[in-house]
Amino acid sequence: MHLEYDRKTLEFTVESNRLLGVLNASEVETAKDEKECLGNALNNPIGKARLEDSVKPGMKVAIVTSDITRPCPSDKILPLVINRLSKAGIPNEDITIAFALGSHRKHTVEEMKYLVGEDIYNSIKCVDNDPNNCVHLGVTKHGTDVDIFEPVANADYVICLGNIEYHYFAGYSGGAKAIMPGVSTPKAIQQNHSMMVMDEARQGNIKSPVRVDVEEAASLLGIDFIVNVVLDENKNIAFAVAGDYIDAHRVGCAYLDKMYGVEIHDKADIAVVSAGGFPKDQNLYQAQKALDNSKAAVKDGGIIILLASCSDGLGNKSFEQWMTTKTPAECIVDIKKNFVLGGHKAAAIAKILQTKRVFLVSDLDKELVKTMNLEPYNSLEEAYSAATSIMGKDSKVYVIPHGGSLLPIYEGD
Repeated sequence: MHLEYDRKTLEFTVESNRLLGVLNASEVETAKDEKECLGNALNNPIGKARLEDSVKPGMKVAIVTSDITRPCPSDKILPLVINRLSKAGIPNEDITIAFALGSHRKHTVEEMKYLVGEDIYNSIKCVDNDPNNCVHLGVTKHGTDVDIFEPVANADYVICLGNIEYHYFAGYSGGAKAIMPGVSTPKAIQQNHSMMVMDEARQGNIKSPVRVDVEEAASLLGIDFIVNVVLDENKNIAFAVAGDYIDAHRVGCAYLDKMYGVEIHDKADIAVVSAGGFPKDQNLYQAQKALDNSKAAVKDGGIIILLASCSDGLGNKSFEQWMTTKTPAECIVDIKKNFVLGGHKAAAIAKILQTKRVFLVSDLDKELVKTMNLEPYNSLEEAYSAATSIMGKDSKVYVIPHGGSLLPIYEGD
């Protein structure tokens, strides 16, 4: 087996008689050429006219794209989008690229250059979302304040880029999520994310109340165009959609289901799960998604071995506080009483810890990991050996190389 960890690949061996399966993406038709794939999507937008036929000279254009913790290939998408804007008479000085930070930290200059490419960074204004510079556009039916970053709220034309994958309470990423939580405020994000405690807020449910609220918020802003991609297991573009922020997004979600929604007929005693390497395992806040995706593959009383470097630490101060000062039981109770952004991910991990043990292979300090009620290991081999000792030499194992993307679907659930 070859599993990604940070920017490197680790080798790992599982006894054949114990291996229930290696859960990888299903074989579906994928793009042979990334640029051609993006070009086809832009030439054939869903529910919208082509980008170059929609914008007019004099318009101020905002392009919202993902931050450093997400694998959206902005550097591949942006040149094609900007080229079409240019042909339509939109000069570089009328374009702003806004990074959708959500509740994440700000970027360094080098990270911005990495995300968009040095040429684009040097020729087009690139800014991080600033929650202190937002415009109030209204309130959703749920009561979420639609407070949007001023360069986006006041733009004449808004384009959202993103990658589509499973999201543990919004159903799917991509589409309108670039706006909410991407370029909003902590208060508004907290209001929206408070619905994650509902049963309908789960992976693969396009009608998740969180997703419904996100798209209502986006309707008050008015997203004019999206370009979303689905990545293969090597982070190459497998599929692309462009056009309407709902209609095009749904086509992308349907493709994702065929590729990454994998049915399983048995649950394992042990699952060895990689978050997918950099950037998905950059911090525990992001790597948690792989943990949540993989829970259906493991029996109650079983062990999930999560492989995530967490080279950037835990990734969120509230998340860290909840993880290190509260018991799992307290997290579950407290998040229902008083929803706290960051605490919501601690509560999601706590739910898993109710029925399963989590061994974390990371670069984090062992004592820190122990305070989070996770079990720390320095190497995958050490963690696997310990799990085998606990679950038995005949225990059954799943290996999930890309846990941040793949969703095991157990027929009994």
